[in-house]
Amino acid sequence: MPDFEPPAGQGDGPPPSRGRGPLVAVLSVVAFLTLGAGVGILWFRTGGDEGPATSGPDPAPNAAASLSSAGPATSASPAPSVAAPDSSTNPRFVEVGQCVRNDGPADGKPELLITECGPQTYEVLLRVDGPTTGEEDAAAKCAAVGGYTNWFFFDSDLDTLDFVLCLKQR
Repeated sequence: MPDFEPPAGQGDGPPPSRGRGPLVAVLSVVAFLTLGAGVGILWFRTGGDEGPATSGPDPAPNAAASLSSAGPATSASPAPSVAAPDSSTNPRFVEVGQCVRNDGPADGKPELLITECGPQTYEVLLRVDGPTTGEEDAAAKCAAVGGYTNWFFFDSDLDTLDFVLCLKQR
């Protein structure tokens, strides 16, 4: 009896197996995106937006703040502070009519904190939310405000967080 031979093209080798290449590629992309999003959220929550930086000879790109006088002003010693600004004292949340104080060094980076109005404080006469380009822009926005003595601006990478404060020293 003759041996059985399958027709040509059938049974010439093991059946083709399905590869895992596409599955591994998709899972790798998903893992990469998930880790990237987690790192972005962590950066944002822990220090991506810590607060204003000073304008000066070497400011950080796209982030600047300044407390400038519209005219001659006397230099006052800042009140000492041990607490870091939080949502209740951070100048990002100040409104017209409230007061701030400068807890930064006399000739250094301003560190404004919301406080009760009194001597050595600055009353907010006008708050302008929206993009700012720096010192000249802040001075121009406050120029029409009657009685202002100082201005402060915050310029971040995210323009929706920018603001200018027109202040009156008390």
